[in-house]
Amino acid sequence: MRNERMLGAVVGDILGSMYEWNNVKTTEFDLFPKGSSFTDDTIMTLAVALWLIEDNTHSVDKLVNCMLRLGKRYPSAGYGARFSKWLFSQEHQPYNSWGNGSAMRVSPVGLFADTLDEALQLAELTASVTHNHPEGIKGAQAVAACVFLCTKGKSKEFVKEYVTEHFGYDLNRSIDEIRPNYTYDVSCQGSVPIAIRAFLEGDTFARVLRLAVSVGGDSDTIACIAGSIAACVYRIPMAVEEKCNDILTEELRDIMLEFLRRVWLKHSFVGRVLRLCRL
Repeated sequence: MRNERMLGAVVGDILGSMYEWNNVKTTEFDLFPKGSSFTDDTIMTLAVALWLIEDNTHSVDKLVNCMLRLGKRYPSAGYGARFSKWLFSQEHQPYNSWGNGSAMRVSPVGLFADTLDEALQLAELTASVTHNHPEGIKGAQAVAACVFLCTKGKSKEFVKEYVTEHFGYDLNRSIDEIRPNYTYDVSCQGSVPIAIRAFLEGDTFARVLRLAVSVGGDSDTIACIAGSIAACVYRIPMAVEEKCNDILTEELRDIMLEFLRRVWLKHSFVGRVLRLCRL
């Protein structure tokens, strides 16, 4: 697994943030136009990361607590209407959403899990607290599976075949074919396959994100998902990493770095030895 210092989901979110409501239908655009910032995609991705390293039992209650705690610290991050109501209400019950919010926040699960089955189980948990519709769960599991498989060195063709077989997404249409008629679509089924296709086509981290944003629609979330997968295969350019680090708050940066440190230790030889010594 690559030992990056940034989560690809965070980078994708920031790079796509100014293009969600100002779509570009080209891969030639400024990566960091004025006003670029993190959004709810980053906040909830880091809430999942925080849950994974704070709660060894991976309980639903603790997950909800992490989402509420971090979400309320950033009330203007651009949450969708239904999620915002969930976040700021007194009752925190799932609302049967099939939206892409479940897929945008799930990538830490794919990095953290020891097995594919664990990644799928954890992904279902992260989705089910809000997005308990079958499509919401499927979208989260598909992204978590892509991240996990890429960290294990599986080829793009393997990833494509796995996603097609297990989740039924059509990944055959190219971004060039999709782009002209693609419109704003916040559903998992309307955005997750697009993000995965951008990853399959891109040959560098930046190229993946340019393809993802160029489709239009919910650009920050599509780029967030695509970036979360791409960072498992391609190195994030240092200049991009530094710019995104500058945009994040110290609190968010610290959560991300601690999660990446814990993941590296968990999967490293040193970490395995330490776990054996505790048995």
